Amino acid sequence: MDYRTATPDDLVTIFRSLSLRLADQYSVAGLNIEDAKDEFLMSLREQRAHTLLMEGEPVAIIAWREIGHAAQTAFAAHESFFSRSTVRFCKKHIRRIQALCGNLPIDSYSWSDRAEVAKWFRVLGFRERERGNGVTIFELDPQ
Repeated sequence: MDYRTATPDDLVTIFRSLSLRLADQYSVAGLNIEDAKDEFLMSLREQRAHTLLMEGEPVAIIAWREIGHAAQTAFAAHESFFSRSTVRFCKKHIRRIQALCGNLPIDSYSWSDRAEVAKWFRVLGFRERERGNGVTIFELDPQ
């Protein structure tokens, strides 16, 4: 896996075949697909989004913004992204993003009740910080 600064074309590619599990999460969070794309587009314009590549092809976008005492992430991906082979890369990459944010804690919000989502966050180094109203907030502490 590799990454690059995300482009509007990458955004189109990812959302054209967006994973249903992520589309469902956006819906539960109260976002329609166009709203979610607009949020990502703002991050792209601010150079705060990376496209994750598998064999040179875009499979995911991760965006971030600093809000107060933490950085928050947003994520979109094809279903093919969700495999064991992406874990090691993502564990390093999320720390790279954290460094870009001045080593702030990173908060990731999840509207999924799937057990593998919590496991994924734990493997990446996150801990569950808060749960309520259908959302779980996972936090990655600074190094």
